Amino acid sequence: MSTYTEEVGKKLNNLLEKTYDAEKGFKKAAENVDHSGLKSYFEQKAQERYNFGHELKLEIKSFNQDVDKGGSLTGTAHRAWMDVKSLFSSDNQESMLEEAIRGEKAAIEEYQDVLNETSLPVSTNNILTSQKNTIENGLSNIKSLEDLR
Repeated sequence: MSTYTEEVGKKLNNLLEKTYDAEKGFKKAAENVDHSGLKSYFEQKAQERYNFGHELKLEIKSFNQDVDKGGSLTGTAHRAWMDVKSLFSSDNQESMLEEAIRGEKAAIEEYQDVLNETSLPVSTNNILTSQKNTIENGLSNIKSLEDLR
């Protein structure tokens, strides 16, 4: 039987922290591009991550666990790197898109790591699988945005 362990709580909070980072990163990417299609894409992805975070918080709370607040130092450093990259890059759109692709691939791996946890409750597994599938589908669709350069 699947149970919600303290270790699962830690992994979900870590995933939540990275979700906050991704939301902020997509907002930052939207600020750093001029192309309306890419700007809209990044804004949509930021909203998607906001929604993911809300779902994760509710799931963590439903098992009477504490919810960590805020993002990580790594995420803050990554957004600063995006600013530097946009300042010095001759093709801002391409560099922001490359960062988004890299981040989405990392997110899929992080979700898979948590999904490999054998003691996940069904509700948690369903939420994580749905969110991971959404990220994977988005990554497949992002290829069409590469043609906008």
